[in-house]
Amino acid sequence: MSHGRERKEKDCLNCGTIVQGRFCQACGQENVEPKETFWAMFSHFFNDITHFDGKFFTTLKDLLFKPGFLSAEYMKGKRMSYLNPIRMYVFTSAIFFLIFFSLRKPSDIVNINAKNEPMTEAQRQKRLKRLEQLIAGDSTYKSYFLEKALLLDTTKAVSKDDIDKLYNDDLNIISVGTHYQSLAEYDSIQAALPEKKRDGWLTRLYNHKVYKMNDKFKNDKRAAVEKVVEVFLHNLPYLLFASLPFFALILKLLYIRSRKMYYYADHGIFTIHHYIFSFILLLFTVLMAQLNNVTGWQVWNIIVIAAVIVWPVHLYKAMRRFYGQGRGKTFTKFILLNILGFISLVFLFVLFALLSAFQL
Repeated sequence: MSHGRERKEKDCLNCGTIVQGRFCQACGQENVEPKETFWAMFSHFFNDITHFDGKFFTTLKDLLFKPGFLSAEYMKGKRMSYLNPIRMYVFTSAIFFLIFFSLRKPSDIVNINAKNEPMTEAQRQKRLKRLEQLIAGDSTYKSYFLEKALLLDTTKAVSKDDIDKLYNDDLNIISVGTHYQSLAEYDSIQAALPEKKRDGWLTRLYNHKVYKMNDKFKNDKRAAVEKVVEVFLHNLPYLLFASLPFFALILKLLYIRSRKMYYYADHGIFTIHHYIFSFILLLFTVLMAQLNNVTGWQVWNIIVIAAVIVWPVHLYKAMRRFYGQGRGKTFTKFILLNILGFISLVFLFVLFALLSAFQL
């Protein structure tokens, strides 16, 4: 509730209904003076997002220390005492990514091995065997023979970088089954091949993007990977949002034979509360890791490990309380939920990673 001065007039400024009290019984608008200070407007905006008048702290306390309680209360219709789950999801995810992106840069995450270590004999033989297969498929490509000669010369040490230079592939992005100097050469060779021996449309699409990235980043491996990571990180909020319906669907399938009937929306509310808790826990671990970087004290790492352990325990207890099934059934479904959830996340990660690369 705002602290604005109540109007003497009783006609609602929004719908015209004669108001009986401070709030309009027809539309819910508060009958206060429309003129307000900037501070009052800012306070109203902040309170509307967080409900710091009590709802936010009550919701946060129950979310953290009573797993599954908020979802159960929401299903019972007890909603006015707590912050709306969708509003809280938007708020917590926004705060998490705002802090995360201010503390983490793509250059901090990308760790490219700069060592130019020689290949072992076993690695040479494995690569030579692969080369024989490549030459059998395309005996016109001279770089295959140059690499073969390089690998067969046992008087010289050969590294991965030495081989990369033969293909002008310093980006370390390997095109599927082909190593050409340019996109024009690739398209020319493809056009000369019989139709049955040409690459499929997906392979061609992938290879086209690889060569364009080589040209765009001028073979600067670190710049290319950092850019892909940067785009992927900024797509991460969309990825997590897209995973919500998958997580809820898995829960729907796991509890489809439950005695109590659950709608898909019920599982959706449980999922949203679980994601909110996950954002809060992730934010906590990011801050603890940052403290470890600043101070060098190992105690922060211990706290992070403890937080990681808390996450599955909280989810299990939330499932127990919300769905009301026994420990054995809940634990089995907890394991299945994590396995299927992990598979769906991997699928979405790969999909969004590819989308990130194609956005460059």
